[in-house]
Parts: sequence; C-alpha cells; structure tokens
Amino acid sequence: LKTAALNLTKRLEQEGHDLRDPALLADIAASFEQAVADILVEKTADAALLTGARQVCICGGVSANRALRATATARLAELGLPLYIPPLALCTDNAAMIGAAAYHRRQVDDGTGDGLAIDVHASLPLPEIA
Repeated sequence: LKTAALNLTKRLEQEGHDLRDPALLADIAASFEQAVADILVEKTADAALLTGARQVCICGGVSANRALRATATARLAELGLPLYIPPLALCTDNAAMIGAAAYHRRQVDDGTGDGLAIDVHASLPLPEIA
C-alpha cells in the first residue's frame, strides 16, 4: 500500500497536480485509510471463519479509527459474527494504563533499587511488574 501511494503521488505530480492541495491530500489520505481498513477487516473475517470464532473483538488504539469501526461492523454483520468494540473514550492512548501500572509498581517498591534504572521489556505482562 505504501508503494502504491508513493507511485500515485509521483503520477499525480507528473500529471501536473499540486500535491500541496489540501483537498487532494485529504482524498489520498482517506483512500489509503479505507484501503488499510478493508485489508485488516478482510483478514480478520477470514481468520474468524477459518478458526470458527463465534465473535470478534477489536481493541486498543486502532479501534478508535472510525473507518475501521464502520468497515468491521458492516462486514462482520454480513457474516453474522457479533463484533465487540469498546467505546471511543476507552480506545485512546494507553498512557493512563502505563501510569497506573507504574504507580502500583512504585507502591510495592522496597526502596532498595534505583527507580530510574529500568530495563525495557516491550511485551512484559502486567502481573510480572505488580
């Protein structure tokens, strides 16, 4: 998709289009967004059918994307699969969750360690830090 978007912009520029035109940029961005949503939803639907899933849940920051929500809602309804998506207010950045985890970790800290000397563990489960 990124290559297709790059090729499109090169072609449009060669045809004399102004790539700084806000309407053109908005159209390209919206088309790219919908293409990504279509692919993600189709792969999700295929996986659900392949595994025999009885429901689908979309969560995390990506679930705040309105194009993804609309596309998933329509496609999974066609398949008769219930779709669960948290309210938009709960789909934002996970900084509050990380802050809460840090707070609770600090509560059990015995004070012997350097609070600023931490190792990075991108996939560390929360139970291991609490």
